[in-house]
Amino acid sequence: MIGRFIAKIKGDSSYNIESSYSTKEWLVILIERCLQIFRGIFAKLFFLKAKGIFFKGSNVQIRHKMSFSAGKNLILGDNVRINALSKNGVHLGHNVTISNNCDLICTGVISQRGTGIKIGNNTGINAYCFLGGQGGIDIGNHVIIGPQVKIFSENHNFSNSDKIIKDQGVTRLGVKIEDDCWIGAGAIILDGVHLKSRTVVAAGSVVSKSFEANSLIAGIPAKFIKNI
Repeated sequence: MIGRFIAKIKGDSSYNIESSYSTKEWLVILIERCLQIFRGIFAKLFFLKAKGIFFKGSNVQIRHKMSFSAGKNLILGDNVRINALSKNGVHLGHNVTISNNCDLICTGVISQRGTGIKIGNNTGINAYCFLGGQGGIDIGNHVIIGPQVKIFSENHNFSNSDKIIKDQGVTRLGVKIEDDCWIGAGAIILDGVHLKSRTVVAAGSVVSKSFEANSLIAGIPAKFIKNI
């Protein structure tokens, strides 16, 4: 019954609970979800633009709410921090999950307004991830992002030896991750990277250049391993 209810909320008739849980375990899960729903309802009363049910964890911070929007069934875990101050804001699709202790930041310093972050439908971001949207981050649908992944969309310039690095400005090319990608735990994706659909990034990789669709990449710096 619970599986059918979740499938209806998600709009996914193929959704199925594959594991068994005791009555006590279900009770704990349902109590936590109810608390998240109540927090979400309260947050939406204060002009937060989120459609459908909003599951809001404890100690969630969303700054510059006027630049934030989300689709149906948003889940934000405990201690998620979002600062949407930017040209384009932060816009999340349907059925997006952002797990505990993630940071989504669009503007680093006030003097350099950031671009923003866009995340598509059915995308999940695991715990302790950092997304820096200063130069723009565009993540597609059905993307899996493992824990402790870091995405940076700007670089500091340092070629002028007559100036200190912090006075040489930044370069912003942005990061794009297309549909159906899997970014393994601890991976780092740098500014200017474009990962095409169905790319798999091995855990711990540092991605400094773009790759074609259906690629498995790994290493520091990440290199093409094989087609998938």
